[in-house]
Amino acid sequence: MAKSDKETEHPISALDADHYHSAGAVQRLMRAIVARLSHPGILMILVPAIIAWVLVNAALGHRAPDPPPFNWLQGAASVAALFMTVLILTTQRHDDELARHRDQLTLELVIVAERKIAKIIQLLEEMRRDNPMVENRIDHTATAMAQQADPGAVLDAIKDAQRSVTEKKG
Repeated sequence: MAKSDKETEHPISALDADHYHSAGAVQRLMRAIVARLSHPGILMILVPAIIAWVLVNAALGHRAPDPPPFNWLQGAASVAALFMTVLILTTQRHDDELARHRDQLTLELVIVAERKIAKIIQLLEEMRRDNPMVENRIDHTATAMAQQADPGAVLDAIKDAQRSVTEKKG
């Protein structure tokens, strides 16, 4: 019996939920910080704050706490950029794990589907040969399609094609 869409969606949702829950407290905190800092409203706060910093320090002249070229502002921007880079890279690494799991799931499902399709073609060809009302002929295309693909051979062919492209460029 075929699974309904709801039954199929459940494992995919479970994969996402398991991935989220597998993250430690620090990882979830980082994800929450990145989510907050990546909101467009942050830009609406940062731009006026930087403009105000520059204008106030420029207006105060030689008495300014951070006169031009605004070394403190540059330092703060550098530290913030480093902080954001580490946050983004850390959360991206965790998200890459989920992407790898999804890719693996997709690949497994495609291989299973390919095997099922090959079996259906085999059965149809068998029915055609056994049916006395249908002319018995050899269909080379159907015979080829009825053979299950060898994932290892396909991978080798992809690697060979990539190597030949790389060699042509080099």
